[in-house]
This record gives sequence, structure tokens and C-alpha cells, in this order.
Amino acid sequence: MSKTIFTNGKIYTLDRMHPVVEAIVVENGRIVDVGSDHDMNLQWGRAEVTVVDLQGKMVTPGLTDSHLHLSGVAFHFLDLDLSGVRSKSEMLARIKERANSIEPGKWLIGMGWDENLFTDGTFPTIDELDFVAPHCPIYLKRTCHHAFLVNSKALEVCQYHSGISVPRGGTVVLDPYSNTPTGLLLEAASQIVTAHIPERSYEELKAGLGQAMDFAVKKGITSVHTNDPAYLGGLDQTYKMYDELINQETKDLRCNLLIDYPFLNRLKERGMSAGSGNDKLQIGAMKIFADGAFGRRTALLSEAYHDEPGHFGEAMHDQEALFQMVKEAREFSMPIAVHTIGDQALTNVLDILDQFPRTAYRDRLIHTSLVRKDLIHRLADPNRVADIQPRFIVGDYPWIKERLGEEREQYLYAWKTLLTSGVLCAGGSDAPVEPVDPLLGIHAAVTRRAPGQKHEGWNKAEKLSLLDAVKLFTVGGAYATNEEKIKGTLSRGKLADMTVFSRDLFTIDEPDQLIVTNVEMTIIDGNIQS
Repeated sequence: MSKTIFTNGKIYTLDRMHPVVEAIVVENGRIVDVGSDHDMNLQWGRAEVTVVDLQGKMVTPGLTDSHLHLSGVAFHFLDLDLSGVRSKSEMLARIKERANSIEPGKWLIGMGWDENLFTDGTFPTIDELDFVAPHCPIYLKRTCHHAFLVNSKALEVCQYHSGISVPRGGTVVLDPYSNTPTGLLLEAASQIVTAHIPERSYEELKAGLGQAMDFAVKKGITSVHTNDPAYLGGLDQTYKMYDELINQETKDLRCNLLIDYPFLNRLKERGMSAGSGNDKLQIGAMKIFADGAFGRRTALLSEAYHDEPGHFGEAMHDQEALFQMVKEAREFSMPIAVHTIGDQALTNVLDILDQFPRTAYRDRLIHTSLVRKDLIHRLADPNRVADIQPRFIVGDYPWIKERLGEEREQYLYAWKTLLTSGVLCAGGSDAPVEPVDPLLGIHAAVTRRAPGQKHEGWNKAEKLSLLDAVKLFTVGGAYATNEEKIKGTLSRGKLADMTVFSRDLFTIDEPDQLIVTNVEMTIIDGNIQS
């Protein structure tokens, strides 16, 4: 029976019974006691008990990223990373450098570009992509993963022609004068290309996934809710990778796997459902997309876009198809996790959810970026979670104000309104869309601005307190997977997952100090990971 006393800390348990303690006693991965250094050492201190000196550092419950794609993070280790690029010229230079190292015909895959950051115009044209990489097909995912750039070589490989069938919900953007492709694909149109990209080997993907898991742990994350089967070769291969890395090898990151609707039948065939697995690897909700994103005006709105009158966005499925998906999930006692960015997409999903009984697990409305006053009380249901990504505000402002108009701004990323209205909220990154770093998410929730900016924050009335922001990534993450009895707070009987910081976040003078705070230790099951 191994015991460890973590002592000499400023430990914020988030448990109302013992909000701040100095020491925590762990036995076999669980917390058995909390209290003062004196009491814990007096009661539990023995020669055979390990003592870890926290050196006065701040400790919180282990951080949870409630929505990300570890597979996408893995591809950052495998593909061309364009995140943070600040100009079209820089983007083209990076593409050219990578292309020059690639043999003719081999695909150049990249991700993370965001034209809203560019200082010299918009994204590259197909002619510009052809110029820097004439010999290899290119496929570049925008940071939101709802828009994609390709070159002529890629269209050639895909045998593109003007009469090609474009998957529902997708658009091949054409030049209005020549009626030829611009190189930009939206939403499901990417399938025209991805069907021709050679699959990576199992070992390649697994190695990248392992690197992504290690990276998350270094950022203080002890649990993730990740959506990957569509990117890692299907349900069987995805589960096999996670099972090998977590249950058979050395990775301790706790992973809850969201399963895309197309893999629901295979999940049934395997005899698995929500909750299958153990406290390290578990099946989560069924994932559905209801709409797109604000960046390319594919998020579905109840009123037209302010900067494009008459355009309301795009529904990924009609109501009949969406109803059938939820029905199939409910017949299998599965909760759903639905991508809803626009307020009409949220309305469509809630209208359907209201027709079905609850399951043993909470349904999740992922992003809930734009809401309306009449929708908030419908979200405030103990069996529903608003799965929010605070860092979206950094990437979306200020251009989003022109896109949606000032009247809707009060209900855009309205996190404080949601929390004070009783809506259960969890915090995530949607990585690789935003960085895998909970402190960046906490900073965005508290400031509603980018680091270094000096204004009071976009729609400052919706700022969260630091405590509420930390709860998004701890307590909220536990509620999202119905694990509040074993996670989220540092309480007796719960899993011994902790994050140790280089400074006390609750005593900082200026919020930007959050982003220069270091994670000193990530502790999972009472074992120090980093």
C-alpha cells in the first residue's frame, strides 16, 4: 500500500469543506486525507511513506481540456505548422521551404493558417501556391478546420472537373470571372481531396499521438476529452492506439474519447458505449456537427450575417437527419456532443433534444459561441453542458463585430451570463484550433483580450473571475463527463490528479502574468509526470 504526502503547498482544493490546505495524502492513486502539514505528517508520516515537498507552490485540481483533437495536435508534430504566421509572404515562404524538401508527387500537408492575422492581405491564391510548390500536391487546413487551401497539383491528383459532385455542406470556391477554382475549399468539400491523400502508417500516427499526449501533460493537463476517429483511421484503429499508449505502455493522461456519428454502429458491434473503459481511457459522447464557423460565414445564424445580408450560414444536416442521429444515439443510451457555433444551430439541436429523455450522461453543446436570451434557460439543464473555448475570443475579435453586428455582441461568448444563469460550463481549447495551454484559456476568460493588449476586453461585462475561469478547466471538465464524484476537486476519495504552478494565480497583480506562469509539476494518480 504505497502512500505519498504532498506537503508544504498552497493547495486550492475547490472543495467548499476544505478550500485551502497545506498537504494532501495519496494512497494508490486516490486522495485519502487533506489538511495542515502538521496534522497530515502526524497522522500519516511513517518511515516508509514518501514525502514530496511542494516548496510553497500553488496546487489546483488537475486541469482538464474538455474539447480538443489530440490527433490534430499530433499532426503539428508530423505536418507543416502554420499557426501564428503573420503574413501571406511568410506563409508562402514556409510552404516553399517545406516543398523544397519533398520529392515530386508527395503530399505537403499543413495546418493552422489564419488570414485574420495577416498584415499583407488575405490567404494565398492557387497561382501563388502553384508557384512555390509546383511539383507536389498541397492541402492546408485553416486554424478552424472548416476551410482548406489546395494547389493545382492537388486538384489534378483528385481529377477535379467542373461537374464533380461536391459533398453536402461543402463548397469549392470559384473565381467569379473565370469560374475556375481559387484553391479554397469550405467544409465537406475537403473530402474531394482527403480521399486521395495517402494514409499515414499506424506507427507514424501512434508516435505523433504519444508526443501530443506528452505535450498536454507538460501544460498541466491531467484529463482530455478528445475527438479523433475521423483523423486516426476509424474507431478500431483510434481505440487501439489509445489502449496501447495508456493501458499497455507508459502514458498516464486520462482520455475520454468522443465518437463521431459514422462510427456509432461499429461501437455497438464492439459492445461499447458511453462509460466503457476505465478511469484512464473511456468512451464518451457521440459527436455531431450542426454547423460550421464564423470565419467563413458557415456558422448557422437565426438572422443574416451583418456583413453579408441574406446569408445565414450553413446547416451540416437538415432537421430530419439531425433528429435521426440523436434518435440512434438515444436508442443506444448515448449522450451527444454537438458542434454548435451559431444561435440557429443551437436552436435546432435543443429543439431535437427536448423531444428525447435524458441519458445517464450529460449532453454537450460544444462551443455555444452565439446564444440568444430565449435559449439560455434551455441550456440551464442539469443534464446539459456548454462546452466553451475561451481562446476563441482572441482569434475572432475585432473582425467578428463587423460579421455579426453590435446588437448580437452581448450574446457572443457570453460566459458570465451562462454561468450566472445556472448553465454548467466546461473549458477547452479545441486544439489544434487554439493552443494546448489551459493558462491561455484562463487568461482569455478573465481578460477577453489577447495577451499584451491594453483595452478592457471585448464585451467586458462577460469577463469571468479568476476562480470561475479555473473552475471551467477543473470542476467543469468533470461535470462534462459525469465524473464529478472522482474528479474536479481535491477531495477525499477522489483521483489524485493535481497541477502545480510556479506562482499563486490568485495573488497575481496583472492578468498577463498568467501566461508567464510555469507548470512546475503535473501529477496523475499521485505520480509526478513532469
